[in-house]
Amino acid sequence: MTEENGCLLCQPINYPLIWRNDDFRVVLIDDQAYPGYCRVEVIKHIKEMTDLSELKQQSLLKIVLQVEKALRAHLNPEKINLACLGNITPHLHWHIIPRYKDDNHFPASIWSIQKRFKKDELSEPQSQTLIKLIQEALDG
Repeated sequence: MTEENGCLLCQPINYPLIWRNDDFRVVLIDDQAYPGYCRVEVIKHIKEMTDLSELKQQSLLKIVLQVEKALRAHLNPEKINLACLGNITPHLHWHIIPRYKDDNHFPASIWSIQKRFKKDELSEPQSQTLIKLIQEALDG
């Protein structure tokens, strides 16, 4: 089994696809505790940012920042968390997570001990608007 075959991000995606090109895709995680949570994934199995060419590094960061900008404009969160960890899934991806003062972990990381047990998802119209904003930002 190659690393790619055992990699969760090399498998078919389980989340709504917002946008993709030949190198990257954006998916809507929309976790019940973190409405609007998106992930930008490198399509090819790449482990680290420095494994990408400088041009692709710049493209990836531009996508991350465009998604952040759309989330801020549409959802008005208290804060946006950007994370590129990959310890469990060593396939390059960025988490873009809207944060709110009343979310389940605020002010700590979403991977810390949960403080609250709030569930809140985007409505279908909110999701569609967000998807459209991200698509327009990335296609424009």
